[in-house]
Amino acid sequence: MMNNKTYILVIVLLFFFKSNIAQQVPVSKQSKTISIVGATAHIGNGKVIKNATLVFENGIITQIGNSDNIKAQGEIITATNKHIYPGFIIPNSTLGLGEIDAVKATHDYDETGNYLPHIRSIIAYNTESKVIESVRPNGVLLAQITPRGGRISGTSSIVQLDAWNWEDAILKVDDGIHVNWPNSFKSKYISFGNQIISDPNKDYNKQVSELKNFLLQAKTYKETDSKKKNLPFKATKGIFNGSQKLYIHAKKEKEIIDIIAFTKEVGIKNIVLVEGDEAYKVANLLKTNNIPVLLSRIHKLPNSEDDDYDLPFKNAKILTDNGVLVGLQNRGGMERMNSRNLPFYAGTVAAYGLSIEKALQLITLNTAKILGIDKQYGSLEVGKSATLFISEGNALDMRTNILTKAFIDGRKISLETHQTKLWKRYMDKYSNQNTFVR
Repeated sequence: MMNNKTYILVIVLLFFFKSNIAQQVPVSKQSKTISIVGATAHIGNGKVIKNATLVFENGIITQIGNSDNIKAQGEIITATNKHIYPGFIIPNSTLGLGEIDAVKATHDYDETGNYLPHIRSIIAYNTESKVIESVRPNGVLLAQITPRGGRISGTSSIVQLDAWNWEDAILKVDDGIHVNWPNSFKSKYISFGNQIISDPNKDYNKQVSELKNFLLQAKTYKETDSKKKNLPFKATKGIFNGSQKLYIHAKKEKEIIDIIAFTKEVGIKNIVLVEGDEAYKVANLLKTNNIPVLLSRIHKLPNSEDDDYDLPFKNAKILTDNGVLVGLQNRGGMERMNSRNLPFYAGTVAAYGLSIEKALQLITLNTAKILGIDKQYGSLEVGKSATLFISEGNALDMRTNILTKAFIDGRKISLETHQTKLWKRYMDKYSNQNTFVR
């Protein structure tokens, strides 16, 4: 029999467990036809339909157009004066691979080693992450789960953000391999004068040669050559036969130019530039070589004191105006928590030159094209997945990004999180005129 102290401890533990359940139960498949009527539909390809009706069944959009031309069916959701958007997509993300930045034991995105193309991020993906559910109320419904560290980090996979486990979450498995290109300059902090000084990386050419040698050996590797399998070499097969993309992370102009020459020499055609802070300097070269860019986080300072103060805000417009396919990503400090700000990065880009609809493309159809999922996701079109949401206003503006409903593959998902529960709790507290406040 339990004594009083043990009994109290059990009760406390049960309460703690119950209050810390990470995520709502994932929703079952769509069982009935749903029509959203009267909203302004932002298609994701630059087009807008006012007073739209959108019909979807079995998780697929079957009709979309002006309400005068389409008859609503099934369950009708009246959305007059509201807005419909395709679900936002966040690429190059460690969502589900880490929970608490300050607790290393919760980090599952960086493996020991330098050349790790065989490391698969998807098997470490935690669908129960509380951070995942916190990004959905801002419209982020899809993500590319990406490893970090080393020269070759491993493979990413693309998931939807409402699932029991990583097998259920997968939309596209092992879509590409991620390479961290050597830095042409090394930065060091000088405490005297509080300065950051950049010097040329003396080992740059050596590091590029090491990467080249690894990939050339991997390209010629045949499993029959040895009784012992070389898993890293075997894992690169997709980037040479075109079934996988090679995502190369680099920032500076010289590095980008070297990457283009390097991939031609090694024989890799399907590449994506990730970060690309100085991509605007070689926009024509990127366009000529058909290389898309997943730009660095928008909300940051310029890298150089000679850069325009607003360069991070207008880099996307410069590249877009030059015909480069551009998407937005969020790598950086507190990147998982800041994933919820993805729509507001696009909003900032819209404030610095791009139209709102073109800025929207940077987190919808453009990103879907770059990731190779545009046949199913990224825009509100007949035959595509009903992965979408309804917002009270402009979803790229933090003042009016207020979601009322959201769907992933036609499944109506919960927008409730531990944060919304706390918000409601304290809103009730301060709306009560009788609340005593010291």
